[in-house]
Amino acid sequence: MTDAVRTLADARAWAGTGTELVLAAVADLDEAGFSADSALPGWTRKHLAAHVAANADALCHLVHWAATGEETPMYASAEERAAGIARGPALSAEELRSWLTASAHRLAEGLDGLTDEQWQHQVVTAQGRTVPATELLWMRAREVCVHAVDFAVGTAFADLPDGFLTALVDEIRDKRGPADLPYGPLPEVAAWLTGRPHSLADAPELGPWL
Repeated sequence: MTDAVRTLADARAWAGTGTELVLAAVADLDEAGFSADSALPGWTRKHLAAHVAANADALCHLVHWAATGEETPMYASAEERAAGIARGPALSAEELRSWLTASAHRLAEGLDGLTDEQWQHQVVTAQGRTVPATELLWMRAREVCVHAVDFAVGTAFADLPDGFLTALVDEIRDKRGPADLPYGPLPEVAAWLTGRPHSLADAPELGPWL
């Protein structure tokens, strides 16, 4: 595999695709469905839904930072981030669906409102990285595409765009550092690198990423 060149248009399209997959994943879930386990150890689908919704709210803070220059971090603290996830089990299925949908729409509207100049403004992620606002679309694309699979309602890595998977593999490989990737289909390699179930033979076990 070669390093992918991802454009702003690519990231925007992938974020849109991932958002559609997430909203479709929860569209028909009732209380029992939301309370069932997600594919992430220790998390129900309610935890996962709250995490994805809170991520959109947090990215809206960075959009505000890019648009106004007013420093507004993603989360006030690690405790605030954890509290957002913990809210999930206390909310009803309808409340979670509404939060996911409204937060996704707010984020999309905020991103669409940025000017060419504002896209270049620097913001700081929850991990302390200083990045241009153009990175926000990729951050959201990763979040919604990977977690759409984690809802475990039928979406698989093979359903995600090839360009997204290539960019994801390149990024995680650079961060996790395996010199050689196992041979296999791109979706399975991406699943392995993110610590999700895969069909690759003899690939070393990796912990969850994202």
